[in-house]
Amino acid sequence: MVTRPGPRRGSDSSITINPLFARPGEDRVIDRYRLGADRMLPETAYQVVHDEAMLDGNARLNLATFVTTWMEDPARKLYAETLDKNMIDKDEYPATAAVEERCWRILADLWHAPDPAAAIGCSTVGSSEACMLGGLAFKRRWQEARRKAGKPADRPNLVMSSAVQVVWEKFCNYWDVEARYVPITEEHKTLDGHGLADYVDENTIGVVAIMGVTYTGMYEPITAIAAALDEIQRTTGLDIPIHVDGASGAMIAPFLQAPLEWDFRIDRVHSINTSGHKYGLVYPGLGWVVWRRRDLLPESLVFNVSYLGGDMPTFALNFSRPGAQVLLQYYQFLRLGREGFREVQQASQDVARYLAAGVDAMDAFELWNDGTDIPVFAWRLKDDHTDNWTLYDLSDRLRAKGWQVPAYPMPDNLSDVTVQRVVVRNGLSMDLADLLLDDVRIAVAALDRLTAPLPDRAAPAGFHH
Repeated sequence: MVTRPGPRRGSDSSITINPLFARPGEDRVIDRYRLGADRMLPETAYQVVHDEAMLDGNARLNLATFVTTWMEDPARKLYAETLDKNMIDKDEYPATAAVEERCWRILADLWHAPDPAAAIGCSTVGSSEACMLGGLAFKRRWQEARRKAGKPADRPNLVMSSAVQVVWEKFCNYWDVEARYVPITEEHKTLDGHGLADYVDENTIGVVAIMGVTYTGMYEPITAIAAALDEIQRTTGLDIPIHVDGASGAMIAPFLQAPLEWDFRIDRVHSINTSGHKYGLVYPGLGWVVWRRRDLLPESLVFNVSYLGGDMPTFALNFSRPGAQVLLQYYQFLRLGREGFREVQQASQDVARYLAAGVDAMDAFELWNDGTDIPVFAWRLKDDHTDNWTLYDLSDRLRAKGWQVPAYPMPDNLSDVTVQRVVVRNGLSMDLADLLLDDVRIAVAALDRLTAPLPDRAAPAGFHH
């Protein structure tokens, strides 16, 4: 299939179909932006879409995304068999609904809920929806408590690190909540409780703590944040809860850092979300959110639907959505168990630390972190190394080899610091890691041979992956 000029309304409005792919009687030229007058044979439609999709990058070499890009063949088979299941239709698909409940109960137990049977949770399309639900529960619970006390409930705020994922900015924007960002600095690379008292007040609905900062992969110390909030409560009486955004780390820490207290072992943690489609090892389209107790999810946000002759509580922003990913999550829970998850996540961390050590050994770079939290690490260019190229130039060189390794500025107080980051997922082997390091060395050597600066180009304004 090739594109060529032809009858057009825009610069790329038509597609010409190669005679090898077209069938007798079919149009050879079709419009990209208008529905054709007649049908096309399935083989031809497949070839058109298949060929355009070839232009995408190789997902296995995408070291920018946290999202799962590989599952084994039995999981792919299960996926194909269950694509038609609608998660919201619990009456039609009661077995899938039962599996959904099993999954979030498994997570409640994994995250040390005091009584997993008393917890409540649900699946979502991804962590963004799960974060929205956690934030909404905070807001509604705060509003109901304020109104019951006869106090105004019109100026809620949420406190978080300046390095939060963009979903929290969206939550505050969409739901009329003031976002209060605690800036990260060289001395305080994550939200760690330092200076927290300057940001909270009686209108604070909660604090967001991150297990695996998007920019760098670092854990925020949940125990230190909780201790700071304990001290604030002792001096002011304000009892402020924590939501843990564990999009990545909530499926790493239980297996690689089991003694670390970050979850429901900390009383102040009310809710936790994670991405099933990240280190939950499931294809895109799945998140989870769990509350330590049912009473922490306000009844006013819960709807009841008919299910097996009874009622089932539901709480979600989306209505119709795929059920296949939920079944894939249960497949992974059955397939791997605790030890299997530990082995898979350990393999990813081993590769991340190997890569980090390789980057650190190069004279041009210094590490920001080394992949000892989630299997993610970041580095920056040494200040005195060169004025002729930047990490954006290195990113371009690596992209030419197929690798997607993003460079971006850090947030707010560190916006003058540019870092480059690698996310290691299941499927990135030690062999591929060696090939990546070779390509980084080759690219750096070529860039270091420059005798003058490369032309300036605008750096991206921020990082919102």
